[in-house]
Amino acid sequence: MPTFSGDNPPLRGIIPPMITPLHADGSLDLDSVKKLIEHLISGGVHGIFILGTTGEFSGLSYSIRKELISNTCRLVAGRVPVLVGITDVSLHESIELANYSAEAGAYAVVAAPPFYMNIDQQEMYTYFRQLADGIAIPMFLYNMPSHTKLSIEVNTAIKLSSHERIIGLKDSSAHAVYFQLLIHAFREQKDFVLMVGPEEMMPETVLTGGFGGVCGGANLYPKLYVALYDAAVNKDFEKISAYQRCVMEVSKNIYNVGGYKSSYMKGLKTALSFKGLCQANFAPPLYPFSATEVQELKVRFDKISDMLASLEEEVLALNGKK
Repeated sequence: MPTFSGDNPPLRGIIPPMITPLHADGSLDLDSVKKLIEHLISGGVHGIFILGTTGEFSGLSYSIRKELISNTCRLVAGRVPVLVGITDVSLHESIELANYSAEAGAYAVVAAPPFYMNIDQQEMYTYFRQLADGIAIPMFLYNMPSHTKLSIEVNTAIKLSSHERIIGLKDSSAHAVYFQLLIHAFREQKDFVLMVGPEEMMPETVLTGGFGGVCGGANLYPKLYVALYDAAVNKDFEKISAYQRCVMEVSKNIYNVGGYKSSYMKGLKTALSFKGLCQANFAPPLYPFSATEVQELKVRFDKISDMLASLEEEVLALNGKK
């Protein structure tokens, strides 16, 4: 079984933030966990990230989180790196979950700033240092200001990168200038991993020095996002254009049903249920779409399926031109 440690090359590629399959009673749907993992790995993803925002971590009990960690690591069985979200308002709980993840066989953990106390950058720096000191596994910083109301400033990230266990940063701010400032700041630190969250901007960040994307849509269509990443790495602009059009249609059609602030999550998980990869059950405070909303999403989902079929023909034509 392969292992992933600090001695391996830096992580690159598409790392889906895996949804958490649940039964209607809120318990973990292990059959769907297995199906989803196989779907992702067969789609060519370069890693799997559990218990992130897309994984509804904040609505899950710690017993469910630990059950997901142990089973994901067991089912992945070293085929790709497993990253585990450990974000919490309690330093103690984050350290405990990180060490549980290490024992289960995870590659790294991912931590956003603690999201209740109003802290400044020096307090944030101290917090992340304490967290990194208390764990036995590599850690990614997670910049998610829309949810935590706190942003990891570039200078704070630079200072934190000196810690031996802090190996990268995932940015979900959707702020292109911020990400370019990170790329510029770390241009001499070739092993500090910079991943982008919003999939709509993934290829441009790869073209300018980013390491890849933590793309929610890769839960649904892993091959599409891997192909887009590969096109960006190879600077194949015709393929980038073709794949990016489809990614933008996923964003437009799957993530915007109903007008909820949670429409991204509802749309993604419900669309996955159409593929038989999970049930459309959510951890409170989220709840399922209405029957009318499900019907609307199914029409949009079918449109994307037709577009993907046309995309395959377009890419074959592009390959014929090479």
